[in-house]
Amino acid sequence: MSAKPILEVNNLKTYFDITGGVLSRKVGEVKAVDGVSFSVKEGEILGIVGESGCGKSTTGKSILRLIEPTSGQVIFNGEDITTLSTERVRKLRRDMQIIFQDPYASLNPRHTVGKIISEPMKVHGILSKVERNRRVNELLEVVGLRQEHAKRYPHQFSGGQRQRIGIARALAMNPKLIICDEPVSA
Repeated sequence: MSAKPILEVNNLKTYFDITGGVLSRKVGEVKAVDGVSFSVKEGEILGIVGESGCGKSTTGKSILRLIEPTSGQVIFNGEDITTLSTERVRKLRRDMQIIFQDPYASLNPRHTVGKIISEPMKVHGILSKVERNRRVNELLEVVGLRQEHAKRYPHQFSGGQRQRIGIARALAMNPKLIICDEPVSA
């Protein structure tokens, strides 16, 4: 294990405006994440625990800039991703993946499971089509599904199976960091 953190979160804040009135002016804000700080070294696991609505999911999404943080620093592999361009963050996502809390909402119902799992590899130009298909089959096996499941659609699976599909998709890129938003909720 390295001594240097792979992820450092410093005073992360994510606020959402509350608007009201005829002109929809800002009348307040919800402080979903308010001053969160922690670090994670390679190989470490960090669990964030709290009651429903306390900001756990927002923290994870803010770290990956799926939701733009209001302020603070998110340093991944030595780079403050809060200051990077959208294009640079997109490239870094190859090494940062998320397993969403709601597996059904995070899986495109129009795509087969094979396409869902292989999509990140295709987007980042990794592996040939044949190698991607081989990797999909390997990942399905790793998460306890069968190769023939690659041809099915998300609605044909139980909630737990859909969660495993989301896990396979996150693992497809061999990321350095995986944010798990209640990965066993299903």
